[in-house]
Amino acid sequence: MSEEELEFLITQTINGAISTIPAYLEEIKQNKETLKVEKPEEFVYGMVMGMALGMSGALLSAQKETPTPEDQMKVRDIVYKHIPEIRERIFS
Repeated sequence: MSEEELEFLITQTINGAISTIPAYLEEIKQNKETLKVEKPEEFVYGMVMGMALGMSGALLSAQKETPTPEDQMKVRDIVYKHIPEIRERIFS
């Protein structure tokens, strides 16, 4: 898989995770006491980042053998490029 294809798939994954933000924020706010969450936005940020990194790693693993540390760094770098967009969607 080329780096461009990998970036496209990761971006699609991130867009899917971003689309869940409003629903997760509402759910977490409604269940703050049960979940023992003080800052719903921070909780959702962690969820979305986990989804983006986890699913992107899974995509990479499905394409070939176990990802190398270099492969994992590429995934991380691509996901991290989207942090400002993710934070804006959650915290604004």
